[in-house]
Amino acid sequence: MALITCRDLCLGYDGREILHDLSFEVNSGDYLCIVGENGSGKSTLMRTILGLQHPLSGQILTGDGLRRTEIGYLPQQTPVQKDFPASIWEVVLSGFEGGCGLRPFYTRAEKQRAAENICAMGIEALTGRCYRELSGGQQQRVLLARALCATNKLLFLDEPISGLDPKVTAEMYELIEKLNRERGITVIMISHDIGAALRYASHILHIGDRVFFGTKAAYLESGISVSFTEGGKG
Repeated sequence: MALITCRDLCLGYDGREILHDLSFEVNSGDYLCIVGENGSGKSTLMRTILGLQHPLSGQILTGDGLRRTEIGYLPQQTPVQKDFPASIWEVVLSGFEGGCGLRPFYTRAEKQRAAENICAMGIEALTGRCYRELSGGQQQRVLLARALCATNKLLFLDEPISGLDPKVTAEMYELIEKLNRERGITVIMISHDIGAALRYASHILHIGDRVFFGTKAAYLESGISVSFTEGGKG
């Protein structure tokens, strides 16, 4: 069943249209990678689906009981965010804020789930440390644990391996794939890494001068991936 359905979307900002007539759907259990040239509208699309900005026209529908507060989001970090002076425990727990409403405390169940997500990310030994003292890879694991506190249905990931070395990058991809495979969490990830997209994704949304949406196999058959990588834009 479709978690997200986008119909005839037109997107842009400051009165400038950058994407038009875009339609696709994401079903429960999918692993969708959004790829395309720089400036093609990938991040704008994600922000629009998250409700952080409005589409110029078209519809975005949620299904299967999905609420906006049940979407885990891992955005690209700014330098200021990387220097955030809070403990790992505090950062991970803050993933529940969207579902707390006016309640000024975290429940025992929420604390238990936060601890479980910390363990799942392999960072339990770091729990008492300050977030800004961690390496880039450790910070991404913390933010992924935080995103998991918001959802057991859908993760949005915006370039989650940006700036990481090859070993840590491989470990992050394996963690994300495991969440999709073992927990059944639907993944939507923006990526410039076309090789990883073709390795892990079940579906590809390619946006730019040419637009494609479909299975990974159909994307390979389309030939778009070849021209994309040969153009040096991946």
